[in-house]
Amino acid sequence: MLLLILGLILFLGPHLVRVVAEGWRTRMISRLGAQRWKGVYSLVSIVGFALIVWGFAQARHGSPQLWTPPLWGKHLNLLIMLVSLILFAAANPKPSHYKYALHHPMTWGVVLFAGGHLLANGTQADLVLFGSVLGAGVLVLVAAYGRDRRERIVYARPVWRSTIIATVAGAVVWAVFVFWAHLWLFGVSPLARG
Repeated sequence: MLLLILGLILFLGPHLVRVVAEGWRTRMISRLGAQRWKGVYSLVSIVGFALIVWGFAQARHGSPQLWTPPLWGKHLNLLIMLVSLILFAAANPKPSHYKYALHHPMTWGVVLFAGGHLLANGTQADLVLFGSVLGAGVLVLVAAYGRDRRERIVYARPVWRSTIIATVAGAVVWAVFVFWAHLWLFGVSPLARG
């Protein structure tokens, strides 16, 4: 569990800097330069992500069951993940209807991903991983909407081509994960019964 927690700190920490220490972030970007800041941010995040994957793989075996998820939770999570992956794909700079409506589709995708996985899984390791990601995602969303209001951000009008591309790309990635990659990467099929 220690590796999982360390990974979450290293991965979520950089993503939360703008929420909890925006002034420090601005000073660091000014001092290091935007490219070097992005490099450090990316490197720490990648190391954190690798530790999350490794730590979760270890922690989930023998992790105590805290609640029994309803069978419908697993089925609902399949639909939630379809929406989540479409929203991930909609984060590209070209304005889609998703981006126009939500402003922060990738962060919404993260929140849905974590919430859906909590609905479908009930171990301590699941709670640590998906609960942390859900909490961080909600904090980032609240901060992002606050910044949008303060800075009076106006989002570009949506383009149907971008919306269609995001929808198709998200659906393709979803299908690959559901029918193959999730089992291959994590040893669990989302289509398994029970």
